[in-house]
Amino acid sequence: MTAHHLKLNPSNTELLFIPSTTGPHHDLTISFGNSLITLTEDEGSLGVILDGQLSFSAHIANLTRSCRFLRRIRPFLSQEATQLLVQSLVISRLDYCNSLLAGLPLRAVRPLQLVQNAAA
Repeated sequence: MTAHHLKLNPSNTELLFIPSTTGPHHDLTISFGNSLITLTEDEGSLGVILDGQLSFSAHIANLTRSCRFLRRIRPFLSQEATQLLVQSLVISRLDYCNSLLAGLPLRAVRPLQLVQNAAA
């Protein structure tokens, strides 16, 4: 990393362990500089929340929560303003990194389907 003039910030570094099988929980810690990096349950990167099982349950919950804000302000908006906000905010959030959700069980992506149906 030093050859490319990169530096690792230990205070902002988190460790996410993704096991190959569902086995016992590992208590991993890495000593780096004066900091101790511990294992986290889920980690956000580029707007996507990853967890150790790659179920994306935390990401889906966060995404549906952020898309449902429109229900609170809907009574105060015109039809055109609502349509513009849904297209620019809700649909774009659903489309961002949705290829990561391919292959998940239907019960996992059902909340996103409900948000999309409400946006239609």
